[in-house]
Amino acid sequence: MKSSLAAALAALTLATAALVGTVFVTGAAASAPAAGSLAALGDSITRGFDTCSLPYTDCPANSWATGTNTAVNSWYLRLRAQNASLAVNNDAKTGAKMADLAGQAATAVSQGADTVTVLMGANDVCTSTVGSMTPASTLGAQLTQALQTLTTGNATRQIYVASIPNVYHLWEIFHQNLGANLVWGLGKICQSLLANPRSTATADQARRAQVQAQTIADNGAIQAACAAFTQCHFDNGAAYNVVFTTADVTTRDYFHPTVSGQAKAAAATWSAFFGP
Repeated sequence: MKSSLAAALAALTLATAALVGTVFVTGAAASAPAAGSLAALGDSITRGFDTCSLPYTDCPANSWATGTNTAVNSWYLRLRAQNASLAVNNDAKTGAKMADLAGQAATAVSQGADTVTVLMGANDVCTSTVGSMTPASTLGAQLTQALQTLTTGNATRQIYVASIPNVYHLWEIFHQNLGANLVWGLGKICQSLLANPRSTATADQARRAQVQAQTIADNGAIQAACAAFTQCHFDNGAAYNVVFTTADVTTRDYFHPTVSGQAKAAAATWSAFFGP
């Protein structure tokens, strides 16, 4: 079993080196686009899930991408400062995986969006088991399909793709929290990573290392897919590098960002593309 941990840690080291050492310059804009219509694609994070008073529901008013809550200072509010008539659609879906992105992309095209944000992939690593995680090659191909949909027949649409957040950091900050342990177990939340959160057994350490390595490998695949399209811009790991505190994660599920967490995601991704 020790050899499996060593192998997982070696894979993590190699994946980290690949992500850090490979630079995909995807033409990040020097200034924010003069957007007329914004569409946000993704999963529960982009839906602002579990940030309203009613628990376990979508709350797009607090979304990092399309939210109207000034405490978040979303992309929508930042772009609306330049265009008061900016149209906005939140096409994300709670529980979505990268395989669902092509459908969301088709919706954005039908809406005539000229600016599109994408934050997808957390549910491809946060699965029931390590074996059910989406392979990086598959995830990259799925993103490529969605980007083809978004760019075909439209040479001006701009697409801003965020990296998958560092889900391993959730384990780091909460694995000694009894409430988190209970909720993760009862809710079967991200069991590929969060099962047996306090265990120091070799197998559990190896499993967590595999999830972390997969997240990094997936982000590398996202970089590569985006780099193939001149209209696509990647955040170069900005979303992945956001350091959430316990206050930035809801205690309802110890998984989704709070309003302050959404604000951090908005600020980090915006700065990655357009500067402070």
